This record gives sequence, structure tokens and C-alpha cells, in this order.
Amino acid sequence: MNKRAIIQKITAQLVAELEVYFRAAQFSRAEATHESNKAENKYDTRGLEASYLARGQSKQAAELEAAIAEYQKLAVKKFAPGEAIAVGALVELQHSGESSLYFVGPRAGGTEIVHDRKEILVITPQSPLGEALLGKKSGDTPQLTFGGTKQAAKILSVT
Repeated sequence: MNKRAIIQKITAQLVAELEVYFRAAQFSRAEATHESNKAENKYDTRGLEASYLARGQSKQAAELEAAIAEYQKLAVKKFAPGEAIAVGALVELQHSGESSLYFVGPRAGGTEIVHDRKEILVITPQSPLGEALLGKKSGDTPQLTFGGTKQAAKILSVT
């Protein structure tokens, strides 16, 4: 698989999410400062709540900007046979009779993309699955937690 194309799709997905958060933060900021949200009494917290929402959305937008920057500078690394899983690896796992593709990224865990009609889930080294896979190699059969239960999984490939 073309990992450069995968990284570009992840980046494009993050940019699309950033645009949504940016617009939402702008709307919330405008809502928080609009005169209709001026407190009518000490129990009226509409403006305060809108400002909290705007702040949270701005923080999420900043996280997305940082993730985009990291993916834009992420080098495409081809993993040699027998090389351990690390950031930049595309990992194919088999568990419960199904195979799944995971991209080990520096950030933005949980992002899903479709490449060559295959779903790829981004995981990070900080996630439980990412932490369990780091250092493992193709052919290893680690015990991994899926849906709250430990299951044997086989690492089919690391590219």
C-alpha cells in the first residue's frame, strides 16, 4: 500500500475536521458575546456556557492543527521484514477471524480513513492497542484487548 497516500488521506480528514471545529468555535464565540445572551439574573448562565463551549472547541482545533503539522512532517518509512512496530507502521492484525488495518500515527488516534476500499484506523503509541503493539513484529501473536476482553491476535504484516 502507498503509505504516502494514506498519510495524505489522514491529513485531509484532519483538515476537514479542523474546518468544522473552527466554524463551530466562531459560532460559539459569537453566541457567547451576543447581547441576547447577556445575563438577566444571577442564575442565567447562557453566555457563560457558550464561552465554555467556544473555549473547548478552540482547544480541539488547536489539537487538530498540531496533529496536521505532525502528519505533514511525518516521514514515510518502509518497514523491513522482522522490523518492530513503531510510529509510521501500517499493521495488519487478525483477530476473531477477521483482519484489520491500523496505522500507528503520532496523533489523532481514532481517525478512520478508507484507502483501496479498506478501512484503516489510526492508533497512537499512547492508546492501549498502540502500546501493546509497539515493539512487536510480523508473525507475533500478542494478547490484545478488544471490546473489553483479551483475545489472541496475530500480526499478519508490518509495512
